This record gives sequence, C-alpha cells and structure tokens, in this order.
Amino acid sequence: MTQIIIWVAVVIVALIILLWFFPVGMWFQAILSGVRISLLHLVLMRWRGVNPSTIVVAMITGTKAGLRLNANELEAHYLAKGNVGKVVMALISAAKANIPLDFQMAAAIDLAGRDVFEAVQMSVNPKVINTPPVTAVAKDGIQLICKARVTVRANIKQLVGGAGEETVLARVGEGIVSSIGSADSHKDVLENPDKISKLVLGKGLDAGTAFEILSIDIADIDVGKNIGAVLQMDQAEADKNIAQARAEERRAMAVALEQEMKAKAQEARATVIEAESQVPLAMAEAFRNGNLGIMDYYRMKNIQADTEMRESIAKD
Repeated sequence: MTQIIIWVAVVIVALIILLWFFPVGMWFQAILSGVRISLLHLVLMRWRGVNPSTIVVAMITGTKAGLRLNANELEAHYLAKGNVGKVVMALISAAKANIPLDFQMAAAIDLAGRDVFEAVQMSVNPKVINTPPVTAVAKDGIQLICKARVTVRANIKQLVGGAGEETVLARVGEGIVSSIGSADSHKDVLENPDKISKLVLGKGLDAGTAFEILSIDIADIDVGKNIGAVLQMDQAEADKNIAQARAEERRAMAVALEQEMKAKAQEARATVIEAESQVPLAMAEAFRNGNLGIMDYYRMKNIQADTEMRESIAKD
C-alpha cells in the first residue's frame, strides 16, 4: 500500500513537471483562440527564460483585437525587460483610435522608459497640466502672479528622445514672464489675460517635446508687490549711503588738511622762535663790532614797549 502511494506521488510530480515543461493547456487555449504557435516553441520559451503565459495571453488579446503579432518579436521584447502586456494594449488602443503605431515604435517607447499605453490614451484624451505660480513684472513695476492650465496631447513620434512635462512647464513659464514683461501696464494684463495665452501659444513651445500643446488657459492672476516702488526706494537708500560716504570722505579730508595746517603753523612758530633766539646773539655781536650803539638799542626797546602797549589796548 505504501509503495502504491509512493508511485502515485511520483507519477503526479512527474506529470506536473511534464505539464510545466510542456504547457499543453496553454497551447490548446492558443489554438482555440486562433493563435498559431507550436508546443515546441512554448517549451523553448521555458528554456530561454521567457514566461509562455505572458506571450500567449498577449498574442490572444492582440489576435482577438484584429492585430497580427509575431511571437518572436514579443519574446525579444520580453527578454529586453519590456512590458509586453502594455505594448499590446497600446497597439490595440491606437488601432481603435486610428492612431498610426506599429510594434517597433511601441516597443521603442516602452524600452525608453515611457508608459506607451498612457501615451496612447493621452493622444485620445488630452491631459491638463497645471503650472506652478509664475511671477512676472509689467513695465509699470507692478508684480503679477499667474497660474495657467496647459492642455497637451502626446506626440507619438516624439516620445523617444522628446522632452517631458518639465520642459513644457518651463517654456510656458518663460513665455508668461516674457508676455507680462512686455505689457505697458499691469492693468492691460488684468483686462485681457487671453493676450498672454495667444502670445505664449504662438511661440511654438512644444517643439522638440513629447507633447503637442493644444491650448494655454490663464486660470488665475493675482497682483503682487509694487516692485518699481521697492526698487526706487532701494535706489534712494543706496544714493543716500553713497552721499553719506562721500560727505564723510570730504570731512576726513578737511580734518586731515586742518591737522596739516596746524602742523605747518607749529613748524612756522618754531622757526620764528628759533630765529628770535638768534636776535640777542646778533645784537651782542653788533655791539662788539661797533655796528650798534646804545641809543639805537634804547630806540628799539622803546618801539617794542610801544608795540606791546598798543597790542594790550587792542586786546582790551
């Protein structure tokens, strides 16, 4: 009895392994669905590391949708780490929407890291992207804060190598800043916000991107600071600081000149004192040589006394 149980278990395990290597049920399902694929091909998929169920389900789905798929192409895309299911669904959606898309393009888009199925859906149903608040200043110095809604549609041909949403948002923001900056008054922008949309949309901002811009709608515009007044105040403060610095420089130069004049005056006084100190010696020498008499000396003293008296009266 025990041996029978063992043999039954061995047979069951062997049958499971055999059915795993030879997916007869999957092969029969494919045949019934109109997909022509050999059982040997399914076995070889196992050896190549490909999940036969993924390939068979994709081929059945595509065939029922009217597509002609090649098992080898699907297998190659699977081995390249691609998403076979999304590629097939994208091909079906594109075919139903009359969007030209072949397997090679869909596989390239998928391997490039983009969601090819979402891209096809975006081609059918455009996507709305909300821009972050864009700050710009009109010519009258008034700051405006603008928000826009950008309606885009995926450009299938540009999905490989085309720029993404960040580039579109950056270009739209740049266009809004340029449009507001060229306005003479912020009131013109507030009265006709559609002018911004027309100017930005006419610049061809979707060139080189993976999207086609359908419309740009201004959602909200808020008035910010008076940047012109702030700049004028800053300029006035800067001019005041410069004037104060120049006045301080002139004051420092005047103080330095005054100190220099005082030094020269002191030097002159020192020279005079030194010269006066030589007078008695010169007078003594004149007495010895007979060039100066006693009466000449008395007359000189009288003149000095008279001069000192006049100076004292002038001071009083």
